[in-house]
Amino acid sequence: MSLKLLLLVPALAVAGCDRQAAPDSQPQTAATPSESAAKGEFNGTLDIANRGKAMPDFSVTDPSGKTLKLTDLKGTPVLVNLWATWCGPCVLEMPMLDKLAADNAGHLRVLTVSQDIDGAAKVAPFYAERKFAQLEPWLDPENNLGFFYETGMLPTTVLYDKDGKEVWRMIGAHDWSGPRTTAMLADTLAK
Repeated sequence: MSLKLLLLVPALAVAGCDRQAAPDSQPQTAATPSESAAKGEFNGTLDIANRGKAMPDFSVTDPSGKTLKLTDLKGTPVLVNLWATWCGPCVLEMPMLDKLAADNAGHLRVLTVSQDIDGAAKVAPFYAERKFAQLEPWLDPENNLGFFYETGMLPTTVLYDKDGKEVWRMIGAHDWSGPRTTAMLADTLAK
C-alpha cells in the first residue's frame, strides 16, 4: 500500500465529503436541485486562488483500463469533478453534471473522476444503475488529483480553459443546473 493511500484514509475520515447529514439520514430518493438548495446541500465555495495554474500531468483510467492523460485534453475547456460513491453531495451533483455535459457538448468536457479506493468495483455498478448520457466513469483510486488539489473536500470541481489553465475551483457541492453556473462558465466558454 502506498504512503499516500495510508495518509489519505485518515484524512478522508476526518474531512469526509461536503456532507451536512449523517449517512443514515441521507434521502433515499433524489431531491430536485431546488429542494437540495433549500436544505443547504449546495454550499460550495468558489476559489480563484489557483487561477492560471497548469492542468496536472496526471492520467486517469476507466473501469476497462483505458487511460486518459489530462494534458491531452487541451483545446477544449474541461471541468474536472472529483467525487466518490460514498459522498452524498457528490451523488446529488452527478445528474446535473451529466446535463451540463449534454448542454455544452463540443464546448466543454465534463470529466468526473472517482476517488473511490475500490475503483471500478464501486464505480462501474454506480454508472450502470444511473445510465448517464454524457459522463464517463474515470478512476483515480490512488487519489493523485485529490492530493494535487489539496482541498481535503469532496466534491471538488476545477474548471480549466482551452489552454489547460485553471480558471476556478468549486470546493464542495454546487447546483450545476442553476444560473450561477451559466455565469461562472460564460467567459471560459465564449473564448
